Amino acid sequence: MAAQPNPKPEERRPDPNEKLVKVFDSEQESEALVVKGLLDSANIDSDLASASLLQDAFPGLGGMIILVREEDAEKARNLIEDSRRQPTASDDAADPADDDETQA
Repeated sequence: MAAQPNPKPEERRPDPNEKLVKVFDSEQESEALVVKGLLDSANIDSDLASASLLQDAFPGLGGMIILVREEDAEKARNLIEDSRRQPTASDDAADPADDDETQA
């Protein structure tokens, strides 16, 4: 019997019957997608949802939220926090010529 292939990342979602907790929210969908990709790369199943769907429970809330299983929440939050502390590629690629102009 052949082994089942691993599910595609977009197919790996937490079971909605499990206890899910919010680990991230953003007004910008692009930012939420980057964080979801970060969690996917760490094999943390996550669900990306529009916060506008929750307007009845949380009026005024907009944007996107990311939910994970309760047992993965701490690992997910730590991963997100660590990624925020790391310098971005754009910070590393600053043009040295810009520094010369500010000193002149």
